[in-house]
Amino acid sequence: MKRIEDYITSIPNFPEKGIIFRDITTVLSDAEGLALAVDTMKELIGDTEFDVIAGLESRGFIFGTPLAYATKKAFIPVRKKGKLPRETVSRAYALEYGVAEIEVHKDDIKPGDRVVIVDDLIATGGTVEAAVKLIESLDAKVVKIVFLLELAGLNGRAKLEGYDVACAVTYEGK
Repeated sequence: MKRIEDYITSIPNFPEKGIIFRDITTVLSDAEGLALAVDTMKELIGDTEFDVIAGLESRGFIFGTPLAYATKKAFIPVRKKGKLPRETVSRAYALEYGVAEIEVHKDDIKPGDRVVIVDDLIATGGTVEAAVKLIESLDAKVVKIVFLLELAGLNGRAKLEGYDVACAVTYEGK
């Protein structure tokens, strides 16, 4: 039986020398790989009691939507600033060379909602940390955070201390 790692393509020296890029498009482009990824992420959610899944733009949408469908829960997109048409709340976070913002529709997450956050990758953890703070600013509770991949060498998990974090595949490097 194949593992998720068998579907991931590792590309050395991309985007720069010394980096190994973990390409998940080869997971997505294989029906068995995609099913394995979604099924594994669903298993990582396990028996967590929750109300909605929030997926981070953009690859959190790819995994969050089928997970919401499989668990019969709502899916809430966490978008880059300026992409949502109704009233939003937003959260800024630091990038290597600047600042970015994410947002959700103000009425999509209700006070008291128990939220599972889904994304494809945790690297430095800045985006997901901002998503946690954004969701909590709406008086909701983040009960689980699930990733397909973790690049442990970038220490993103440290920004999520105190949260239930699960990853399908962990690479020790960057």
